Amino acid sequence: MVVIETPVARRRRRFNPEKYLWMFMRGSGVVLVALIAGHLISNLVVGDGIRAIDFGFVGGKLANPFWQWWDVLMLWLALIHGTNGMRTIVNDYVERPRARRILVWALWITAAALIVLGTLVVFTFEPCPAGSPADLLPSFCTAG
Repeated sequence: MVVIETPVARRRRRFNPEKYLWMFMRGSGVVLVALIAGHLISNLVVGDGIRAIDFGFVGGKLANPFWQWWDVLMLWLALIHGTNGMRTIVNDYVERPRARRILVWALWITAAALIVLGTLVVFTFEPCPAGSPADLLPSFCTAG
């Protein structure tokens, strides 16, 4: 038996990045809603609410590896999700191919830089710097 491959069957087998980017947008949107809801509840509802948010509160959260990874995951997903959305808008409205390519590259380079910088801030944040006066340190820092 001879199988004749039609153009439609051949098209189905090709890798389609737009399909996977579309699926990523749906999945990351759902995950972002959960991450942002958890972030807002932990910051604004639990404890003293918005009145409790100060340097010490943020420093205490960023000293905890769970919240570090929570915030980094939220940062990464939000930046990639938003950049992909902007890429879609650029592809829809920018007609000249060269301008479109330059803008899309600029979007991804900017997102990559923000991801690197944001990740560095989260993981290298030091709320208790050595040699600081005790009266300027948050309450959870040990003087010395």
